[in-house]
Amino acid sequence: MSEAFRVQLYFLVLILSALKGESRYLEDNEITPKGLFSLLHSEVKRELSKDFVYRRPLRCLDMLTMEGQFTFTAEHAQLNCAAYFIGEPNEVISIEYTAVDIDCRRGDFVKVFDGWFLKGEKFPSTQDHPVPLSERYVDYCETGMLRRVARSSQNVAMIFFRIHGAGSGFTVTVKKHINPFPCNIISQTREGSFTMVIPHQHTNCSFSIIYPVEIEIEELSLGRLDSNDAPVKRSIPGCGGAGDFVELLGGNGVDTSKMYPVADLCYSLNGPAQMKVGCDNTVMRMVSSGKFINRVAFQYRPLERRELQKIKGNNVEDFCFIE
Repeated sequence: MSEAFRVQLYFLVLILSALKGESRYLEDNEITPKGLFSLLHSEVKRELSKDFVYRRPLRCLDMLTMEGQFTFTAEHAQLNCAAYFIGEPNEVISIEYTAVDIDCRRGDFVKVFDGWFLKGEKFPSTQDHPVPLSERYVDYCETGMLRRVARSSQNVAMIFFRIHGAGSGFTVTVKKHINPFPCNIISQTREGSFTMVIPHQHTNCSFSIIYPVEIEIEELSLGRLDSNDAPVKRSIPGCGGAGDFVELLGGNGVDTSKMYPVADLCYSLNGPAQMKVGCDNTVMRMVSSGKFINRVAFQYRPLERRELQKIKGNNVEDFCFIE
């Protein structure tokens, strides 16, 4: 079976599940990370002129990587719908309610969420996101056009919507904006490289790769005020008492607070360090006290089937299912 046909078949299964009311709504949706990225790879990326506005209908279950104007019109009651948006690592996403025709009194709603929900888990986690969970929603039925634009804190965002009446719907305009210091990223690709920098900010940032991968850390700089200051000495062994460190996590969901530690990096590193993680989701997470400029540069590639088989006997298998 060809890859293209598998993608189309998977998308058809998702649509049929939604039509039959089998997909659960909001935080308990049953969309898997792998299934969602099947939709991503089926979305065609186009090179467009700056003046051209890309337009297309929005599906009940959808995945979009492009800027443009997207319209959903219900042909019948659509009660469990979600559209996922993703940008490049250095982008954030704005979603504007351009036109809305729904009946809030009947139970219709359209909500923008700052992040993603997948199988009951949220990204970024509550620990890593800069605002409380309740403030990450923009509900049209509560704010109307008083708050027409919602802007994400990272390169992913989504819309939940429920519409009862045929012919009702909405239009949103999606734009992307450069983020000079990206934080909390989901990678669109299985292979690539990234440099994460946290400049004097008390925050946690993560880079999520929803594939089993090998990660090679090329550079890690922790606990330096600037080039003229001596590195901070750490008296507590491990990272338990350190305010600045990097951890490599593995798991089968997207919530970093529910993932398992694969490795802790508590000190600066000049040479390369490699590790293979056979989980559905691999995360590089940096914790920063805000006192220093912390930086980690790494590259990653997908594991081949033979590599996955080889690492079945190591400790990663204790918490990650490997086929």
